[in-house]
Amino acid sequence: MALSRLGCCRGGLRGGLLSLGPVTIPATGLRRLLRAPEPAPVFRALRHPACCLSTKTNPKALLAAVVSQFKYANGKYESFLERTFPSFYVLYSTFLKGFRTLFSEAKEIRRIKLNMSLQKIDFHQLPYREMERLRQFRRDMIKAIPIGLLSLPPLANYLVFVLMYLFPRQLLIRHFWTPKQHVEFLNIYHGMRLEVYPEIIDGLEQVTRFLANQQLRDQMQELCTKVQSGSHPEVAKLLAVRSLFSGHPFGLQRLRVWQVKALSRVLFLTPHLPTIFLRYRLRSHLMELQHLDQAMLKLGVSDLSDEEVKVACYIRGLNSTLLSPSECQNWLKQWLKLSCELKDSEISLLAHSMVLLSTNYLGAKE
Repeated sequence: MALSRLGCCRGGLRGGLLSLGPVTIPATGLRRLLRAPEPAPVFRALRHPACCLSTKTNPKALLAAVVSQFKYANGKYESFLERTFPSFYVLYSTFLKGFRTLFSEAKEIRRIKLNMSLQKIDFHQLPYREMERLRQFRRDMIKAIPIGLLSLPPLANYLVFVLMYLFPRQLLIRHFWTPKQHVEFLNIYHGMRLEVYPEIIDGLEQVTRFLANQQLRDQMQELCTKVQSGSHPEVAKLLAVRSLFSGHPFGLQRLRVWQVKALSRVLFLTPHLPTIFLRYRLRSHLMELQHLDQAMLKLGVSDLSDEEVKVACYIRGLNSTLLSPSECQNWLKQWLKLSCELKDSEISLLAHSMVLLSTNYLGAKE
C-alpha cells in the first residue's frame, strides 16, 4: 500500500501536481517545502579593509596604505607650494632631490668599499666610474664636515639653516645646488683659479731664461710665448720638454713656495698650509688624477656621457660650462694622450698642463 502511494507521488511529481486527498499541491511547491533551509546571510563590513585596524590585518598591506596616504598628502602639499610660493618650492624640491641623491650615493659608496674589501683591491684598481664616485664623495664629505660640527650645539641647527640659505656656494655641497646655481658656482670657482693661470705661465717663462740646455730653453720659451700670445699648444710640444719637470727646475720638489701655492689653487686645494704639506697634498691629488686618467683611457672617452665628459674636463682645469660636449671630448682626448705618457717623476708637468692646455682652448677662457 505504501509503495503504491510512493509511486503515485512520483507520478504526480512528474506530472507537475500532487494530490493529497482533497488538496492538490504543485510539485514545485513541494520541492520548495522539502528543501533544507538556507543559512542566514553573513554580515559584511561597510568600511574598506585598509581602514580596519584589526590585529589580524596584514602589516604589509597596512604599511602600504599608510605610505600611499603620505604620498598623496605630500603631493598635495608640494602642489600648494608650487602654486603659492614658487621660489621656495624650487629650494624645497632641490633639497629633497639632493637628500635622495646623497642617500643613493652613500649606498653605492658602501657597496664599492665592501667589494674592495672582499676582492682586496686598491683605489687605483677600480673601474673609472667607481673611482670617480669615491673621489667626489670624499671631497663632498670633507666640505660637509664643518656644517655637521656647527649643528651639534642645541638650537644651532636654526642658525645653520640661515647660513646655508645665505651662503649656499660656501656651505652646501653640489647635491643641494639648483641647476642655475650649479652653472653659476662652477663659473665662480673657475674664475678663482683662472686668476693664477697668468702667474704660473709667467713663472715658467722667467725660470726658463736660466736653463743651461739651449735646446730645452728654446723649446720651453717657444711654448710659453705661444700660450701668452693666445695660441693653444700641441701635446707633442709638452712631451718634448718633459725632462724639465722631473728634476731641476720644474720638478715638484724643486718648485718655489709661491708656485706650489698657485698650483694648489688650480686643484682647489687650500694654499694656507706649511710647504711640506702643500707638496704632499699636491702630489697625492695629481697621482689620483693620473690613476683616473688611466682608468678612463681603458674605458674609452666615447663611452662617457655628456655630463661625465664635462665634469672630467672641469676638474682638469677647463671651464666646460662654456663648451659643447664634442669640444670637451676632443680636449679630453688630448689630455689623456699627455697624462698617460708621463711617469710618476714627471707629475709636475701634469699640474702645469692643467693651465697650459686650458688657457686658450676655444672660448674656455671667457
